Amino acid sequence: MSESLRDQLLKAGLVKKPVPENKPHPKSGRPPGSSQRPPGKGGGKGGAPHGNAPKSGTPHGHGPRGAAAKSQGEIDLAKAYALRQREENAERQRIEREAAERSRLKKERKQKLGTLFAGKALNVADADVARHFPHGGKIRRVYVTADQLPRLNGGELAVAQHAGRYLLVERAIALAAQVIDPDALVLLCDPDAPVEDDVPADLVW
Repeated sequence: MSESLRDQLLKAGLVKKPVPENKPHPKSGRPPGSSQRPPGKGGGKGGAPHGNAPKSGTPHGHGPRGAAAKSQGEIDLAKAYALRQREENAERQRIEREAAERSRLKKERKQKLGTLFAGKALNVADADVARHFPHGGKIRRVYVTADQLPRLNGGELAVAQHAGRYLLVERAIALAAQVIDPDALVLLCDPDAPVEDDVPADLVW
C-alpha cells in the first residue's frame, strides 16, 4: 500500500508532527493527571480534613495550673514532715536533758549523803536484836544492840538508807539526810505519837 503524501513529507522532514491536545475527562471534565479533590477539602493546602481539626488547650491536670497545684502540695507535705521531725527531735532532746539532770542530781545527793554519813553510822557488827519496820512496801529490819533499841524507839536514833544499806544514826544526822534526799530517812520514831493497834513501839518481832 503506497504511503500518503503527508507521511512522505514527514519522513522527508518537510512538515512537523502535530502535538496532541489534552482532552477533558469524559466524566469529570478535567484533563487526565489533574487532582481529583477540589481545593480546600481533604488533605490539600486549603485546610485540615473535616472533623480532625487540632484540639486547643491541654489535658486536665497536666497544664501549668495542675503542675503548680501538684508542686505546692509536695512543698506543703515536705514542710509538714520537716516540722514533725523538728518537734520529735526537740521532744527527744528535752527527755534526754531531763534524764541527764535527774542523773546529775541523784549523783550529787549520793555524794552529799556519803559525806554526811562518813563516820556517823552507829551500826554494831555483833548486834543481835532485830528491829523491824516497813519500807518500800515490805517489812525490813536492822540489827541493834539492847542499849540502842530503846533509844531508837524513843526517837533519839533513826534509820537512814544509803548505798543499799540501813544505817543507824543520830536523830540530827537523819534529819539532815532528809533535807538532802527525803527518801534517805527510813525510820524516825515519835515517842509522843499515839500507839496504833495497842502494839508497843519497842516490840521486837
